[in-house]
Amino acid sequence: MEQKGDQLDRETFSCSICLDLLKDPVTIPCGHSYCMSCIKGFWDEEDQTKIYSCPQCRQTFTPRPVLVKSTMLAALVEQLKKTGLQAVPADHCYAGPEDVACDVCTGRKLKAIKSCLQCLVSYCEKHLQPHFESTKFKKHKLVDPSENLQESICSLHDEVMKMFCRTDQQIICYICPVEEHKGHDTVSAAAERTERQRELEVSRQNIQQRIQDREKDVKLLQQEVEAVSRSADKAVEDSEKIFTEVIRRLQKRSSDVKQQIRSQQETEVSRVKELQEKLEQEITELKRKDTELKQLSHTEDHNQFLHNYPSLSQLSVSTDSSSINIHHLRYFEDVTAAVSEFRDKLQDILRENWTNISLTVTEVDILMSAAEPKTRAEFLKYSCEITLDPNTTHSILLLSEGNRKAKVMSKHQSYVSHPDRFICSRQVLSRESLTGRCYWEVEWRGRGVHVAVAYKNISRRGLSNDCIFGHNEKSWMLDCDTDSYTFWFNNISTPVSGPGSSRVGVYLDHRAGILSFYSVSETMTLLHRVQTTFTQPLYTGLYVHNGTTAELCKLK
Repeated sequence: MEQKGDQLDRETFSCSICLDLLKDPVTIPCGHSYCMSCIKGFWDEEDQTKIYSCPQCRQTFTPRPVLVKSTMLAALVEQLKKTGLQAVPADHCYAGPEDVACDVCTGRKLKAIKSCLQCLVSYCEKHLQPHFESTKFKKHKLVDPSENLQESICSLHDEVMKMFCRTDQQIICYICPVEEHKGHDTVSAAAERTERQRELEVSRQNIQQRIQDREKDVKLLQQEVEAVSRSADKAVEDSEKIFTEVIRRLQKRSSDVKQQIRSQQETEVSRVKELQEKLEQEITELKRKDTELKQLSHTEDHNQFLHNYPSLSQLSVSTDSSSINIHHLRYFEDVTAAVSEFRDKLQDILRENWTNISLTVTEVDILMSAAEPKTRAEFLKYSCEITLDPNTTHSILLLSEGNRKAKVMSKHQSYVSHPDRFICSRQVLSRESLTGRCYWEVEWRGRGVHVAVAYKNISRRGLSNDCIFGHNEKSWMLDCDTDSYTFWFNNISTPVSGPGSSRVGVYLDHRAGILSFYSVSETMTLLHRVQTTFTQPLYTGLYVHNGTTAELCKLK
């Protein structure tokens, strides 16, 4: 128990820096006590920042506190020394595999508490004392223990490197400016450190400011995320209500049509059955009359025959057969045709309005549009499946490969009449509208192809420029020939240079108004780029020369 109490006394009156009994003990404002020389040495290293801290609790002080020897602690420590209780190293004071060992200790080495840049030696608390007690070591620079002291020695002159060459941005010794660094801008390492310390503090201030700015941005983005989520939830809820109402109305119309059909069915069946009953009654009457007449014809008495004949020969009025009008299996088929026509019109309305709805949704963009892709792999992230619309195809073109390929034929194809069909130009538009960011590729074989994008309301009839890709304000077109390219817009042509290729890539950022054409081979080469404002959804378009086949490539 006595040994345990002695250990407690030693720990109570030991300096946490040197781990020995306090020498000239001082108590700093936070209440912790140290050897005066230890805390002075510790604060000397913080002189450049002008912020002084407690090695134990890290409380900071500005300005540097004035140190006054604590007479009471000094008396207690002296009393401990007189009783023979000297601090002995505990196991944790000896150097382990990861610690810097004292270079002076023999046998089992203690942990070094400081390294001297002048002596290039690491010292434990005991062997460091001369640096505090002798004036010869007053100018020596003590730092935290380091195993890399030899890195402070100049490999050329075997001298401590205490200077800095600003020309070569490296630490040097005092001989280097005379030889290898002659004429260079050199200063003391301390001066350079002071300068860099100022820059460091400015950098830290900038970093702290940027942290604050980014934290504000993060908070703002979080608020935007919450606002977007609320708006999206409201839009989903409202849209569901609207679509539910539309479905309810369609179901109501379906029920009305069904009820009308059944009502008309009942009316017509009732009329037919009524007539049918009349005819059946007439047949029964005629059969009875025929039987009576047959019996009369077999009467042998002439007088009786002549007497009964007038009354039996009288026939009832016959039912008018002209009222029977048979439609020959076409009763409610016209209703089915009318409903089918309504379905087709509804599909057209849904398709057109869906494009507007989709465009409105994709226009919701909190942040700026993403940077334009650079590599083909980045472009492929925006690839989209596009097919050609048979209702827009010129009759000389044959579509195949799931409506992705168009080829000029020798004879006109038997397409049904449609208002969207190009009449005079060998052109075709895609079925899908293009909004947001999209990428697709066109591969062609033959004389050449025009790769275009256009608004849906581009003209379809006549020979004027209004219906030809690139010759109006509603379309943009790249003319791809076997050995050249030409860009067309609003009937103005722009020669385009670039490597010839049978495959052309098209990148569209509808919101940003960017349309780019690329030559695609082993690498991608930008041929032409348009920066404009698109006011409607776009559709990809192809004009196919005679003897040419053009195909929208599968990219996924």
